[in-house]
Amino acid sequence: MPVPLLVAVLALLLLGSLVCGVALGAAGIGWGEVLSLLRAGFTGGTIAERDVAAYTIVWELRLPRVVLAAVVGAGLATVGVAVQAMVRNALADPFVLGISSGAAVGANAVILMGLFAGLGVWALSVSAFVSALASMAIVYAVARSAHGLTPLRLILTGTALAYGFEALTTVMVFSAARGEAARSAMMWLLGSLGGASWSRVPIAAATVAVGWVWLRARAEALNALAMGDETAAALGVRPERLRRELFVVTAAVTGTVVAVSGAVGFVGLMVPHVVRMLVGADHRRVLAVAPVAGALLLVWADVLSRLLLAPAELPVGVITAVVGVPAFLLLMRRGGYAFGGR
Repeated sequence: MPVPLLVAVLALLLLGSLVCGVALGAAGIGWGEVLSLLRAGFTGGTIAERDVAAYTIVWELRLPRVVLAAVVGAGLATVGVAVQAMVRNALADPFVLGISSGAAVGANAVILMGLFAGLGVWALSVSAFVSALASMAIVYAVARSAHGLTPLRLILTGTALAYGFEALTTVMVFSAARGEAARSAMMWLLGSLGGASWSRVPIAAATVAVGWVWLRARAEALNALAMGDETAAALGVRPERLRRELFVVTAAVTGTVVAVSGAVGFVGLMVPHVVRMLVGADHRRVLAVAPVAGALLLVWADVLSRLLLAPAELPVGVITAVVGVPAFLLLMRRGGYAFGGR
């Protein structure tokens, strides 16, 4: 299937999935009523007094949640493509650099210790983002050598520091005086969109969009980098400089989406591989399809997280792993796929 047609099909499926995500939930609201309330919200129409509660659920709770799920999914898939090219490792994902583990330390400091309480609803996002940037700086400082940022040093440094951050987070969770706080911390560590609101969507969407535009403009350079530093240099690409730029972009996008959704795993690992099976290894094609595919996956993962144990809620990261692992292994077995090609 040509890439423009594939993107168009996935975009239509995503649009339908967003509507389904708004309609499905613990509170039963009919499809006709959901479409009517959405129309009223987008056009500024009026609603009956009896529909105020349903309108609040649809417009203030479910719609920002499914939109944020799409943004986070698109961001994780896009960054996954970039990280795998940056470190030339098929097992790499947005969290291999230790940024999500660093963000978890800041988030749990808010949940368990009340840090940044003066920021109100923004405390969790701000603390997670600041700690993500701090972990990025530490990884960069430790991984950089006289030879620049090499893929092996990045992976080893990020993995080692991730274990350290996770150990610190575990100590914080087990030291928590309140059981409910520990449960909230575990939900965030496994990914949750339960705190979604319209105020969180613009920043996340803008960061993901800027990151995608930059990566799309550098698609040719990513193709060269994926073939090795020597080949990239022969083609006029400066591997060290490009890898440094990629590190900053991927860290910024990862830190932003983790700050609003928690540590949602597997999306950044699986989606780039699945997309390469469909369109090949050319980053121009992969970066055109991956964001839409990632958004589609996370929207439905969030729907399942809300429905399976309704009215309780599962962490969305559990759904992405439970559904994604067998599907990914099946595709790998049937597709005869190898990283970097078909």
